[in-house]
Amino acid sequence: MSALKFEYIWLDGYTPEPNLRSKTKVINETKFDGTVDSLPEWSFDGSSTKQAQGNSSDCLLKPVRIVKDPARQNAYLVMCEVLNPDGSPHASNKRATTKDDPDFWFGFEQEYVITYNNTPLGFPEEGYPRPQGPYYCAVGTGNVAGRDIVEEHLDQCLEAGLNVTGINAEVMLGQWEYQLFGKGAKRAADDLWLTRYLLYRIAEKYNVTIDISPKPVKGDWNGSGMHCNFSNKVMREVGGKGLMEHICKEFGKVHLEHINVYGSDNDQRLTGLHETQSIETFSFGVSDRGASIRIPVTVPKDDWKGYLEDRRPASNADPYRVAARVVKTVNNATKLLEVLN
Repeated sequence: MSALKFEYIWLDGYTPEPNLRSKTKVINETKFDGTVDSLPEWSFDGSSTKQAQGNSSDCLLKPVRIVKDPARQNAYLVMCEVLNPDGSPHASNKRATTKDDPDFWFGFEQEYVITYNNTPLGFPEEGYPRPQGPYYCAVGTGNVAGRDIVEEHLDQCLEAGLNVTGINAEVMLGQWEYQLFGKGAKRAADDLWLTRYLLYRIAEKYNVTIDISPKPVKGDWNGSGMHCNFSNKVMREVGGKGLMEHICKEFGKVHLEHINVYGSDNDQRLTGLHETQSIETFSFGVSDRGASIRIPVTVPKDDWKGYLEDRRPASNADPYRVAARVVKTVNNATKLLEVLN
């Protein structure tokens, strides 16, 4: 009989965005049947994560998603929800309040910047590199920085079974992006948090830092977003220009509600410049990367069937909150359309 390692991963109680925490539990292989349901709940010191007081510090970890740990032998990564001692969801547990619907498909585009000593990789110790232009999807020394880290992250995500669908160098030097596809709000958000976890752990190995703040470098440089592509069955199979535009207009009516859960300091990124719309304004348009919501050019070509891209979420946003808000607005929009028809 051999022992297996399970890395229990959870989100702490820090605000405005939570941090990832984890610890390893060793379990005999005879007690694990390959499913997340066979894993026991565990506890942790919530007073050290802003989730409890010292005189009543225990919080519970409930396993909800398990994947292979690509960096350790006989090991797994276990995404967990945080519960109170009585088994109820902790106030910081946004996953528990996320309405799940496997009919929804999500494609997150996670941008980030690799830094060393608070400076993006590739930047000189003083001053700035050449202006933006040559770095997006670039190749070659001086045009990209950190590729080894990015490639290792991609390999580990794929080995873990996380559905990363692509990577590319982004507009600012040292800035990268990966795309992740998932069916269901909770599953997609679980997997995005796990990809972030792997990225942070790889960064430890290289002694660099992953910066997911929405405006890592002030001035004439692109910020970092977490664009959210989404669709449901009606959008994919029925479609229609009227439906897609109606959904976009309904998003505009609750613009502030979305912005409130789309990441802190997002005003520094959503300025109306650098491929963004102003945080004060809502707009949508076909193939418009300066809009709040972009209608991909493939949608009108496919009889207005497909998906929409919400370009407002910041790179540091909690995907549980983003996905939950998107599901709510789309469902409200489609229900309203049914009533009107």
